[in-house]
Amino acid sequence: MTGDTPTPPLPRIRQGSSWIPSLVWVVPLVAALIGLSLAIHAVRQAGPSITVAFSSAEGIEPGKTKVKYKSVDIGNVTGVHLAKDRSHVLVNIDLVKEAENFAVRDTRFWVVRPRFSGARVSGLGTLLSGPYIGVDGGQSSEKRTEFTGLESPPVVDIGTPGHRFILHATDIGSLDVGSPLLFRRLLVGHVESLALSPDGSRIDLEVWVEAPYDRFVTTDTRFWQASGIDLSFGPSGFRLETQSLETILTGGIAFETPESSLESPLAEDGTEFGLKPDRTTAMKRHDGPACPMVLNFTESIRGLKVGAPVDFRGIELGEVRSIEMRFDPKTTAFTAPVLVDLYPDRLKAMGISITSKDGERCAPGALNQLVQHGLRGQLQTGNILSGQLYISLDFFPDSPRVAFNPKGQPMTLPTIPGRLEELQKQVSTILSHLEKVPFAALAADLRRTLTRLESLASRAETNVIPDIQDALKQVSQTMAQLQSGMDPDAPLQQDTREALRNMTEAARSLKTLTDTLERNPEALLRGRQKGQKP
Repeated sequence: MTGDTPTPPLPRIRQGSSWIPSLVWVVPLVAALIGLSLAIHAVRQAGPSITVAFSSAEGIEPGKTKVKYKSVDIGNVTGVHLAKDRSHVLVNIDLVKEAENFAVRDTRFWVVRPRFSGARVSGLGTLLSGPYIGVDGGQSSEKRTEFTGLESPPVVDIGTPGHRFILHATDIGSLDVGSPLLFRRLLVGHVESLALSPDGSRIDLEVWVEAPYDRFVTTDTRFWQASGIDLSFGPSGFRLETQSLETILTGGIAFETPESSLESPLAEDGTEFGLKPDRTTAMKRHDGPACPMVLNFTESIRGLKVGAPVDFRGIELGEVRSIEMRFDPKTTAFTAPVLVDLYPDRLKAMGISITSKDGERCAPGALNQLVQHGLRGQLQTGNILSGQLYISLDFFPDSPRVAFNPKGQPMTLPTIPGRLEELQKQVSTILSHLEKVPFAALAADLRRTLTRLESLASRAETNVIPDIQDALKQVSQTMAQLQSGMDPDAPLQQDTREALRNMTEAARSLKTLTDTLERNPEALLRGRQKGQKP
């Protein structure tokens, strides 16, 4: 049967019709298309990703902390991580498409949080909303994705019209970033930054003067600290100067241009100036280079300070630069060398020149002539209450001659003792003379003299006083007799009145005789005629 079984026919293969998908697949396909379009849109709308370094990530949270410019959101914080050297933190920020022009070189970032600095209070709105990152958009065309954040908000926004200047100071007092800058007591700018110079000799402050007040800053403008209340008590008496209430509380800087320099050219951006401690020092006229001189004092210099004036009959010629104290082992004496700065231009204005024909400002020959004519330095009391001293230069022709060393660097001016020192010497001389007086011998002589006087007084009481008492009794009796004689009814008084009447009648008769003789002089020869009136 096996051999008789017929072979089955081969199967026919038919090509099936094309597969038609089910409607179920339409939904995920549409979702994928929408997601793809959203991704493409997000990529097209996404701005640059940047990294900002901060010293601390306090208050910054990824996904929550916003980046704002003028209170408008322009980005979000996407991540925060520590730097490899652990010195700072790196904050990753995604900016929006519209803010891509913020990713340039001079853009500044900082964390906005509540801050209290002097009289400035900022960031109070973040007490409820939380900190955010503030931005000050730069104007550079150089793209950048890595930045270093600021520790405090900038004082002046980029693009604000005005000028920046550099001030050099030895002490900033109560100044701080944001301290006001005043011109004629008007607020015209702020202190932007301050830092110690590389060599540590001074402090450099960067200040901003906004337009249009920056046109009042010239190459000869003077800056000084207007912090608090400037009260001084010196040789000229009390002096009180203040600026605004803000500077009294927190400090500030003021500037002014002398009237003689109003035509000076305007200062360019970045011009450097010195910051003086007060207005008086700042507004001093520039007298050119100074001549350093040394004056050696052997008396006490208590009350003499650096900056004290060097005076010539009321005119300030310079100031004290430094004060030292030295010991001479040969003479075992202490000397106080005082270094002063004298300005030849001020001397020239008084008719005294220490400039040579060759233009040497501190000519030794001219100074030698002044010294030989009696130029000396002397300590004077500028204020009795405060005890402040100053150096007075004057001519003392009777002072002993001294040798002048023209090669000294600096040259030395001779000195004479001050008035107080001379007074002390006179008092010492008087005391030394008083010490030589034999007070013990004088006291013994005085005691002996008093003993003799006491003996004389006892003798007088025994012998002289009784005689004096008898004499006084006799004088009293005489006065009583005189008083009784002055009684109107006394015989003496009656006789006296009678004598006076007789003398009156005699005078009347004599007057009649003289009148008769005046009218009839011949009566002396003929006598009185019959019928003639007497």
